[in-house]
Amino acid sequence: MSDKKSSDIAGMMKDTGILLVITLIAGLLLGLVYQITKAPIEKQREKAKQEACQEVFADAASFAEYESVQPDASAWEQAGFAQETVDEVMEAQDASGKALGYVVTVTTKRGYGGDIRFSVGIRLDGTVNGIAILEIAETAGLGMRAEEVLKPQFTDKSVEKFEYTKSGAAADYQIDAISGATITTDAVINGVNAGLHYFQTELMGGSLSNE
Repeated sequence: MSDKKSSDIAGMMKDTGILLVITLIAGLLLGLVYQITKAPIEKQREKAKQEACQEVFADAASFAEYESVQPDASAWEQAGFAQETVDEVMEAQDASGKALGYVVTVTTKRGYGGDIRFSVGIRLDGTVNGIAILEIAETAGLGMRAEEVLKPQFTDKSVEKFEYTKSGAAADYQIDAISGATITTDAVINGVNAGLHYFQTELMGGSLSNE
């Protein structure tokens, strides 16, 4: 083996060794950063969750985690919610611990810019207290107006399900669409409808009468 070839091999081994050391150090640093930031991130998420619960159930004294049951996948898809998931359910309680209703956190994959995640507050009689948007990444000036345009329209509505309109809402079940952002509007409405359907079929055992 020539001196040049031996030198090239030695150089490659040296470079490989350096890369390996760099990779190991980077991995250790990432692991350290993760451990350092894990607790604050979880704390912030818990805070955001509690704030969202309080936003959609202002008269509740506390919120308790509810052991939710995932709906049958086939029935859920048949109901039209293949792109929606129920992430979590909290029970809204008064000062004595009596249930006032539920906060259902839903994620829909129908958003124009990706997933939209929000909480829906639903009273025991099926009335939607309101919604709190947790995660959204829609187009600025269009879909991002969901907080401004759509959110207020769900408050204190007692319907089986919602649908959007472009000609002005004439009934409680109708939601005025965001101008130029019907995909976002449709996504949010489907997510809210998924939360309502879950409430009607799982939380209340389907005992609510359809309106």
